[in-house]
Amino acid sequence: MNILDDLKLQYKTGGMVQKLIFWNIGLFVGFSLLEVVLKLSNVAFSYFDFVALPSNTTEFLAKPWTLITFNFFHATIFHLIFNLLVLHFSGRLFNIYFTDKQLFGVYLLGGICSGLTFVSMYFILGKTSSLVGASGAIMALLIAAATYAPFMLLRIPLIGIVKLWHIAFVILVIDLIQLPLENTGGHIAHLGGALFGFVYIKFLKSGTDLTKPISAFLDVLANAFKPTKKTPFKKVHRNTTKKTVNSFQQNKDFTQKQIDEILDKISKSGYDSLTKEEKEFLFKAGK
Repeated sequence: MNILDDLKLQYKTGGMVQKLIFWNIGLFVGFSLLEVVLKLSNVAFSYFDFVALPSNTTEFLAKPWTLITFNFFHATIFHLIFNLLVLHFSGRLFNIYFTDKQLFGVYLLGGICSGLTFVSMYFILGKTSSLVGASGAIMALLIAAATYAPFMLLRIPLIGIVKLWHIAFVILVIDLIQLPLENTGGHIAHLGGALFGFVYIKFLKSGTDLTKPISAFLDVLANAFKPTKKTPFKKVHRNTTKKTVNSFQQNKDFTQKQIDEILDKISKSGYDSLTKEEKEFLFKAGK
């Protein structure tokens, strides 16, 4: 199995955190290559003009889609790597208590909230700038997890065991301290995302899941792209084929059992714990 097949299998079997990581990397690499090719062809083009969230309200109203797109694009490779590392950490914590659909909903709505906070504050301050990066959406995931399980214990290298709320508190304090120093727009967006993560959990505990419309939309989308099953031609078979049918069912049950065992191994130890044979078997079964 080559690297491409391995990546396809990881994407197919991975959760929403892994899919978000794939999407962010894919968009960064794809559009960066497009920009390079166009520049070599003497075509002036910057994709940031179409995906970055502008603080100018007039420009923002002319490009409303940027309220979503800015959450999936990054300014530099280091910006991308750092955010994806934090996404992996925060997303895994969030997934301990909530579903993938809720995770995507908080990521999307948290990102939108962080964008609106950025535009509103820059309007009040009379500043103009643009914003890209998933940090506001990621902050929503982290604060949501910390609000729901503040006393969850984590082992941090070189520090030791700390509570989740300690990590969230330190990050928020850092954002507040750096507000007047550098990257003011980014830190404002972080605080906007953090606010949504906190509010989301408070609403959830009162019985309202703010991500429910997003989950419903994902279900509709999944069903729309699901291939329609044709009604098979029914033919009456004589009892002589009973043994063959039972044999086929046994093989099908055995294959499903192997798949379940491998997926269980992935959930406990991660995809990298699979042997080469198990990866190949899962890839073939996925086809």
